Amino acid sequence: MNEPAMPRTRPSLLAQLALSIAIILIAISAYPARADDPKNSKISAACPTAADMDHQHLQGRWLAELQTPATTEGRTPPPPTTAVLQLGPHPELAQSVRGTTQRGSTTAQVSGDVDDGDLTLEESINGTNISATWTGRVVDGSCGKEIRGTWNNAHPTPPAPAVIPFVMRRQAGWQ
Repeated sequence: MNEPAMPRTRPSLLAQLALSIAIILIAISAYPARADDPKNSKISAACPTAADMDHQHLQGRWLAELQTPATTEGRTPPPPTTAVLQLGPHPELAQSVRGTTQRGSTTAQVSGDVDDGDLTLEESINGTNISATWTGRVVDGSCGKEIRGTWNNAHPTPPAPAVIPFVMRRQAGWQ
């Protein structure tokens, strides 16, 4: 006996659309992000190299230890002086930072930038004249969280040294 043949049915339009979207999503998820592009790499964003540092990486709270050298041969140097730097975006210079540094009871304004791993900050106690400069280098392998350099007093008064080595470390929290 001949049974009637079942009519061939086409998948519904909705099912075809769902299948097409699924294929597209699978294809997109299989496409790797470029690992050599620091803008697209989560690893480099979380751990910038010294050369990748820019003004945005400087924004936040930093703790600096300034190590005053001993004034006489054989004497133990005094304990380091601590400075807290609070840096944010500079309102007038797009690729720079501006903020304050607090050392003991002295507060000064600072502004500057980092370029290819080199830090330059200018410090002003009166808000007009440069009283000191911070020049340093982002430590390779520190993920942009440590900078070493020198604090240079623009108007040293003996016996205070004109140049003092510092280590700045990024503090967690305020961004």
